[in-house]
Amino acid sequence: MRLAIGLAAAACAVIGSIASAQDYRPSFHPDQLKGPPAGAFNEVLVLGSPHLSALPDSFRPEQLEPLLDRLATWRPTAIAVENLSGLQCDAMKRQPTRYASTIRSYCYDPAKAGEAAGLDVPAANVEVERVLAVWPETPSSAQRRQLALLFLAAGEAPSAVVQWLRLPESERLAQDGLTEELVAELNRRMARRNETELIAAALAARLGLERLWAVDDHTASSDIRPDEQEGYRQAIMGSWDNPNSKARKEASAALGAGLERPGGLLAMYRAYNDPAEAEAAYRSDFGATHVEPSPEAFGRRYLGYWETRNLRMVANMRDVLGRYPGTRMLTIVGASHKGYYEAYLNQMHDVRLVSSDEVLK
Repeated sequence: MRLAIGLAAAACAVIGSIASAQDYRPSFHPDQLKGPPAGAFNEVLVLGSPHLSALPDSFRPEQLEPLLDRLATWRPTAIAVENLSGLQCDAMKRQPTRYASTIRSYCYDPAKAGEAAGLDVPAANVEVERVLAVWPETPSSAQRRQLALLFLAAGEAPSAVVQWLRLPESERLAQDGLTEELVAELNRRMARRNETELIAAALAARLGLERLWAVDDHTASSDIRPDEQEGYRQAIMGSWDNPNSKARKEASAALGAGLERPGGLLAMYRAYNDPAEAEAAYRSDFGATHVEPSPEAFGRRYLGYWETRNLRMVANMRDVLGRYPGTRMLTIVGASHKGYYEAYLNQMHDVRLVSSDEVLK
């Protein structure tokens, strides 16, 4: 009898503990402690984007002009992009067993630029910061070519493209350390069907900015063990096979079919940035993997990677804002990140979010 009573009491304690854990809410709310600060707020506009490389063949870069016009009117003073920094890629290369596929997929190889500049990635990043600290208001073409080379050597190819776009076409030459091969790389990148080059770099050049900020983060990535790869694939693909995913695919296809209509691309951006899209993305993707039932917890492992990635991406942006208080930052990212970006950024005392609906009107 005593044993039965003891077990019952223990069970009640466990149940009570579970209930307490479910009911507990913190009393400290950073999002409600917004200052005002001494000086201007940091303002952040999150633009959820389709990946332009995946758009139908009917997409043409000139269709971006209405979007670029609206973003330029907001006049950001910094632009963040979904690219890995040169420093992060350099660190990943020191752990090839974990990050081999990530390096192949997401990292620019700065070896040839580094050879031309005589600098490794960390040293080139230091030199970029030194040069920008004393950058003149009206740099010469030679200075821009030299800075483009430094950005390439630093692993910051998107920022090199900004410098290339700021040069007159007649000055995009293999001079000042740039080889013919590096010039060809810059010309190729300048025309890539990618939101980093066609939106972020083009807008930065239009606004007179000198660089982009690479804020993506893949340090939570890890190559799946060979014996787990097929099980992982089946678990994740199975969780994505749900009515919410089908509805999102149908909506995306309809938007793609309307690209050739006047204003079709701007309509796509308005749809991808609609407030309801964050919930739709969660229901179709991350919420589905949260409840994926494999014994190996593949879905929850994927979800952990996704949340960690977004937290670190936001931390990278917060780092920039902390270095330059009063920044107006436009951050361009795949649309599924937008809800997480805004939720995490909103926790920051010194960040005020800007409605994309207002800018995209």
